[in-house]
Amino acid sequence: MHGVFKGSQNHSKENSPVTTAATSASKQFAVHYKTAKINDLDIFYRDAGPQDAPAILLLHGFPTSSNMFRNLIPRLAGSFRLIAPDYPGYGQSSMPDHKSFAYTFDNYAAIMDKLLVQLGVGKYTIYVMDYGAPVGYRLALLHPERVTGFIVQNGNAYAEGLREFWDPIKKYWATPENREQIFYMVDPKKTIWQYQNGVSDQSLLDPNTWTLDQFLLDRPGNGEIQADLMLDYGTNLAMYPQLQAYFREHQPPTLIVWGKNDFIFPPEGATPYSRDLKNLETHLLDTGHFALETHGEE
Repeated sequence: MHGVFKGSQNHSKENSPVTTAATSASKQFAVHYKTAKINDLDIFYRDAGPQDAPAILLLHGFPTSSNMFRNLIPRLAGSFRLIAPDYPGYGQSSMPDHKSFAYTFDNYAAIMDKLLVQLGVGKYTIYVMDYGAPVGYRLALLHPERVTGFIVQNGNAYAEGLREFWDPIKKYWATPENREQIFYMVDPKKTIWQYQNGVSDQSLLDPNTWTLDQFLLDRPGNGEIQADLMLDYGTNLAMYPQLQAYFREHQPPTLIVWGKNDFIFPPEGATPYSRDLKNLETHLLDTGHFALETHGEE
């Protein structure tokens, strides 16, 4: 599965992603914190590793930012170029008002595409997590020839993966005029729950993660942004058949690393990938939604 990272055909155990990560861990590389101007917005991103190395685009989930990759990036930067952006409305990127900016996954994918073009990155593996999945998968549908593989961490592409957690969100999709029903998703208790649920040893969790996330969620107007995005997430279901057809046709090498105790994206969302992908390696980890927080060493 080293091909997930490098686009090669060498899939021996010696060149597995686990081996690659362990090798990179022995070296430390500086992470650069940069900002690009895209569509008059400041798009913040973390950049590490040799500029000419195989690139990995790291796409964060909700309600976090590129900060979720802070520990992973130095571990892989010895062998790869790591690019981890913040979407508009998240992290250090611009946060335009939701009335003047389309907070949709289509728009996010278009902005990420422009960022990669601006950085001169023509081919890349995509690491998708949570919201990163609909962003990254849209990129793949736009440019299948540019994507050399996927790393999937609790990122959904199948209807089976949307279970009980999504029932109240589906009600919101059906009655979007009642926006108040979705604001529970930005409640501080819900943010902490996303980190702690499914984690047996919660002392491994750094509370600064959810403190930072909540600080950014609490910015005036950000709740409306999250309501827009939560509504737009419903558009992904109609895209799933097209995405699955892409998997079958292009067969991108894929590594799945999934927290099996995740109530948001349970393992029922991980197993269907095997229906469509032949070059697939799957690891179900004994943790929750934010697997990197507890199992980053693995």
